[in-house]
Amino acid sequence: MAKHRRQAPQANDPTAQPKAATLKDLLSSDVLTKLKTQADELKSLEAERKATELKQKEEARKAEKKRLENDFEYLLANDKTDWRKFK
Repeated sequence: MAKHRRQAPQANDPTAQPKAATLKDLLSSDVLTKLKTQADELKSLEAERKATELKQKEEARKAEKKRLENDFEYLLANDKTDWRKFK
């Protein structure tokens, strides 16, 4: 015997309560524009900070690599060439 499926409640139910007002609906347009501009400024500042931080890390990595390339002990320890291949 097959089960009867229950029907989902209709979206256009006239007895349903209207949706509550959102914060966007309650705030005035000038306050919304101020908040949006402030959010955009914060996003741009965060992107700029990340770019600066990335640039500093890259410069530090290059400086460390250059320092290690001038260190003879490091070069000998990390020599990857197999001299038997070049005989």
